[in-house]
Amino acid sequence: MFRNSRMTARVLLHLVVCAALLTDSLAAAPVGEQPSAAILVYHRFGPSAASTTVSDAVLDAQLNWLAAHVKIGTLHAVIKGLRSPDATAERPCVAITVDDGHRSVYTDLFPRIRRYGFPVTLFIYPSAISNASYALTWQQVEDMVSSGLVDVQSHTYWHPNFHREKAHRTPADYERFVAVQLSRSKQVIESRTGRPVDMLAWPFGIVDDDLEADARHAGYAFGFTLGNRTALANNDPLALPRLWISDSDRTKSFAAKIGAACPVHGEEK
Repeated sequence: MFRNSRMTARVLLHLVVCAALLTDSLAAAPVGEQPSAAILVYHRFGPSAASTTVSDAVLDAQLNWLAAHVKIGTLHAVIKGLRSPDATAERPCVAITVDDGHRSVYTDLFPRIRRYGFPVTLFIYPSAISNASYALTWQQVEDMVSSGLVDVQSHTYWHPNFHREKAHRTPADYERFVAVQLSRSKQVIESRTGRPVDMLAWPFGIVDDDLEADARHAGYAFGFTLGNRTALANNDPLALPRLWISDSDRTKSFAAKIGAACPVHGEEK
């Protein structure tokens, strides 16, 4: 299931989908017109940049900037503040999320968020954990959860492309397939972490009305896409956009992405 050819195809498809999303021309509303938030999405980390990998040096610069300029919160807290009618500038406005469950979350990101005390939401597909060579182990997941900084949520059970699955399955088979992908992931993560799972990151950002209905039925309250724009108070709670963060997001472009959604304090460097 986790052969290199499949992994290569998955990464390439991920990049194609994300490249299209990065060209999304929908602009975020200016800060002040309605509550907005910057929900950041990362994937991998390492000594050098490659495909979806943010290099450690760039990650350090990004985390330093966040510590100096904005208020970081848990994803639940940021969404609560975003959707609150009395939201103020004091609410946490930035949430850090990481998709897939790559081992570099533990080796590269985790020591850094412990240093800063930043909370992170990790969206994993459990079929890979402790199975795929690139993935985290359950022990690493449990270590991070025990720190109190990492919340683990669902990325479905094995990260399918729902468009492809729908195209080659009968309607009844597809419905069963989706139900298993959503419910099994939730059950496994809750069993392993002892924490509730009510959030879902849609694989490849693919979501439609039927998938949203299935997610609600499975017990999810919030879902997240890859729209590469800031989240607004009136966004669909099961299709909240996130800001894709890459190695090319150096200080100025990184600051511009965050500043479009959040009050920025402190002097720019």
